[in-house]
Amino acid sequence: MERKFTQQLENWKNNSILTPLMVVGARQIGKTYIINEFCTNNFSDYIYINLADRLDIIEIFDSNISTEDKVKKLELSINKKIKEDTIVFIDEIQESESMISSLKYFCENSFPYKIICAGSLLGVKLKRFRKSFPVGKVRIINMYPMDFEEFLMAANYKMAIDEIKECYYNNSKMPEPIHQKLLEYYRLYLCTGGMPQSVENLIQNELSILDYDTNILTSIINSYIADMKKYTINYFETVKIERVYKNIPSQLAKENKKFQYSKLDKNARKRDYESAIEWLLASEMAIESLQVNKIETPLKAFSNIGTFKLYLNDVGLLTTILEIPYNKILLDDSFMYKGALAENYVAETLMANNHSFYYWSNNQFEIDFLLDLEDGIIPIEVKASDNIKSTSLNKYIEKYKPPYAIRISTKNFGMEGNIKSIPLYATFCI
Repeated sequence: MERKFTQQLENWKNNSILTPLMVVGARQIGKTYIINEFCTNNFSDYIYINLADRLDIIEIFDSNISTEDKVKKLELSINKKIKEDTIVFIDEIQESESMISSLKYFCENSFPYKIICAGSLLGVKLKRFRKSFPVGKVRIINMYPMDFEEFLMAANYKMAIDEIKECYYNNSKMPEPIHQKLLEYYRLYLCTGGMPQSVENLIQNELSILDYDTNILTSIINSYIADMKKYTINYFETVKIERVYKNIPSQLAKENKKFQYSKLDKNARKRDYESAIEWLLASEMAIESLQVNKIETPLKAFSNIGTFKLYLNDVGLLTTILEIPYNKILLDDSFMYKGALAENYVAETLMANNHSFYYWSNNQFEIDFLLDLEDGIIPIEVKASDNIKSTSLNKYIEKYKPPYAIRISTKNFGMEGNIKSIPLYATFCI
């Protein structure tokens, strides 16, 4: 399946290939597949090393010898010489801090090493790194699940993408039959999410949700929980991480979606769960949106780290954890978590577009997302249906007078005053 992330790999190849590349992202989002495909298609000599299966290589890099000698022993261990035209992909690199530290050697060496590395929970490892990290000697880029644009590519509806973008930029109406069809694709995406294995299964079953294998997302959730047990300090931390993760969906169902520790345990305090939340964010299993207490650039400087929302990294996982019947989503029925699904979908899409986003609220009103863009601070309101009545957005516009606002809903494209209306399926354009 086509992934936009390939372009970032191409940019690295063309501009900074002698700086080792580190790809960070959650498990099961397709890191290994896309990097392997890129290396196979772009280099005549390719070495793949999976440290999860190579304790011998981990021991080599943990040994007390020079990095040059470690590389020689590595070549002996894999029985292959690293040449000038060789690309080396080190998978599951989080298994060896020494290997990560050695990336500095590969960057500074006069020999033109070409190194890509990735791994499960690599973000957690970097947050808790004990050795000397090669700052400035590694290019780090993030990878995310497939967004809705990639979903359309996989579903062989790529021709609609240019039309979506044209309508977005020109504020022109999408022809109604196409608009309705795209909303149907959007609702399918809410069911399966953007995990490549999940999307692939739906495509193989010709977009029939009745034939879709629901066990795929359940297995991914189980693998996430297994990782919590494998990559944590102790049993008590594991319990807290799992408790927070499983509690995120119910927090999103509240009218006030601010994360509340009391929903975990009536006696829970911030200090008890700070490290658990930090772990989930570092693993990229969860996404954070901080509240801002002042509408001024840069928003980050006016964010309140103690007040935040949490989303899951993939809306399909959210649908699965909540056990929402697919017919409720596909028939566009009203149900308790309908708004939560739409808001989570928008959060993960903004994250995939490398936006830092925040939210604003007071005692009466709330704006779902704020973006600090070149043309100003832009408020975004998310509606799961075509009911676009919004006191909060109107009050915000009246008070802060943004250059424009964005309303995301099931309504067609258009401009109403200074509110830019875009359908949910066009969120990837922002």
